[in-house]
Amino acid sequence: MREKKIVVVDDDESIRKTFFLILHENYRVYLAKDSREALQRFKDTDVDLIIADLKLPHLNGVEMVSKFRASGFKGDVILISAFPDLIDIDELSRLSISHFFVKPLDLDALNRSIDHLLNSEKNTEKRV
Repeated sequence: MREKKIVVVDDDESIRKTFFLILHENYRVYLAKDSREALQRFKDTDVDLIIADLKLPHLNGVEMVSKFRASGFKGDVILISAFPDLIDIDELSRLSISHFFVKPLDLDALNRSIDHLLNSEKNTEKRV
């Protein structure tokens, strides 16, 4: 089985580093500081999961996910934000965003969600 790939997009370096530290033992983790960098580096890459902050420089997290989806990305997405009141639930559904977490993050719950998304039967079938 190939190693699952995760892209973490957040303008806060400490959050990017935290994600890397908690995920790199089980997954390939790539980091991007904003939506522009993420789209330039990973739009045409086979990625399994995108974890993105809602408030990003250039395009926000939802706009960035929309661009990924338009380019054919069918993987899972976890959106995080300290501003849950800015979220449009219909938009999350339309873009098939798998989970939404509010900062400060519950890292145990986040880890369980990531493991579930990347190791469930549906993902094994989807990637064959």
